[in-house]
Amino acid sequence: MRLAKTSETPDSNAGADQRTSRRRSGDEAESLALAHLQKAGLKLIQQNFLCKGGEIDLIMQDGAVLVFVEVRKRSSMQFGGAIASVTPAKQRRMVHAAQVYLLTKKTQPACRFDLVAIDGEEIKWLKNVIVAG
Repeated sequence: MRLAKTSETPDSNAGADQRTSRRRSGDEAESLALAHLQKAGLKLIQQNFLCKGGEIDLIMQDGAVLVFVEVRKRSSMQFGGAIASVTPAKQRRMVHAAQVYLLTKKTQPACRFDLVAIDGEEIKWLKNVIVAG
């Protein structure tokens, strides 16, 4: 019995290490995206807004517009790159999280959804990637 537990432990730790590495990569991507957007004049409102059913990586202010930003990073363009990784399901979760966030506001500002896609060393900022109806 003890041998079985010992053999399971490395597998469990390997998964934790992989998630930690993935999270670190995501944090680095968000930092790059944040710096890129701030250089363009946007102001950070909140980072990593989480709610049941969704999340927003960055919430920024662009003049009078509230911007919900998804950050995606891929090491290469294989399988379509960072842009292609934003599926319709992910878009629905982003819209849901934005709606939950907006419930905390007394007034409803103009909003848009942007994507910062990082493929290798290239950063692309796409505005209005989701039209929420």
